[in-house]
Amino acid sequence: MTKVVLLEQLKVFTEEATHDLILPVARQKEDREQPAPRTAEVYSTRLPDSRAAKKNAPYILHQVITGKDEQAPGQLPTASVSIRTIFCVHHPDEQEGGLALLNLMERLRIALLEKGAIGGQFILDRTAGLESFIYPEDTAPYYAGEMISAWILPAVARRVACHG
Repeated sequence: MTKVVLLEQLKVFTEEATHDLILPVARQKEDREQPAPRTAEVYSTRLPDSRAAKKNAPYILHQVITGKDEQAPGQLPTASVSIRTIFCVHHPDEQEGGLALLNLMERLRIALLEKGAIGGQFILDRTAGLESFIYPEDTAPYYAGEMISAWILPAVARRVACHG
């Protein structure tokens, strides 16, 4: 359950780090009027409806991509996980859209680097690096990018059964 707890803590942390960044929302066919700008919704593992990914913009999505548990002989066990964070925004102006995406990504990047740990048990692994990139495809008026972060998790201790 530790990876699940990490995602829950990362969601809360992300909401706090980006709570004051208000972004445009795309008008949908069923909307009678232009929706009000809002903060990015934060999701874990999947969007509520992946077929409507653009409709959900602005959003941030955290996903576990790899995990590793290991123990070298004579060493304590270690556990780590890589998280993929996807960002998506909408903006009618292409330059402003690109800047809105970059601003959203930078808010989270800087907050993670400043804090270094979340939930009292998950440590950002700076030795693995914090990688981010913006998708180069021309998808205006939607703009997307992602960030890859590595986290050190509490290791799972082996349970030794004593039979007497």
